[in-house]
Amino acid sequence: MKRRTSWISLTAVGLILSVALYGCATLSGLMNLGKLQFKLANVNGFRLNGVDVSRIASRGQIGPMDVLAIGSAVAQKRLPVDFTLNVDVKNPNSGANGAQATPLYLNKIAWTLLIDDRTTINGVTNQNLQIPGNGQTMTLPITMSLDLYKFFSDRGLDDLLNLALAIGGNQGSSSRLKMTARITATVPGTNIPITYPGDITIINQGFSNP
Repeated sequence: MKRRTSWISLTAVGLILSVALYGCATLSGLMNLGKLQFKLANVNGFRLNGVDVSRIASRGQIGPMDVLAIGSAVAQKRLPVDFTLNVDVKNPNSGANGAQATPLYLNKIAWTLLIDDRTTINGVTNQNLQIPGNGQTMTLPITMSLDLYKFFSDRGLDDLLNLALAIGGNQGSSSRLKMTARITATVPGTNIPITYPGDITIINQGFSNP
């Protein structure tokens, strides 16, 4: 509670300074920062130990040599995975119902990836992505690299292959993924980045916002 109170106090000071420096329009924009919305989109370019599985729909379509290479990696207690996770970002400040249309900039997202609710890797993506105030959805691609065996060593080869196909195969989706994230954004013209207090959980079923 003390940490949240401190953040609110600092935010209040920042808002007062913003009004003094930039006017009421900026205050409105800063208050709208909390409305940025996030959703996991699709997964692209999924490679399992160097094998591209993005065009493979089922376990039986993986060639025997590829299965041998993947099995060899598992026998060595490793299974490198690379893919791009696309995150949709939407700014609902479109000027509807007489409100001001306010574009926002997503500056930074400090994220942690969960697969089947298991915490895996984390990272920070710095990208000055403008989210226009017209309700349009923008996409933020985040490159992921991890050792799948490190987090799922309790599963056999078939289970690991099925997991990879469920996420990055031809008929895969991001439904088995979650992302917790700390968001930093800016209102154009202010150069004042604001980091949301606390993490949000981003999934592929509906938009989440702080």
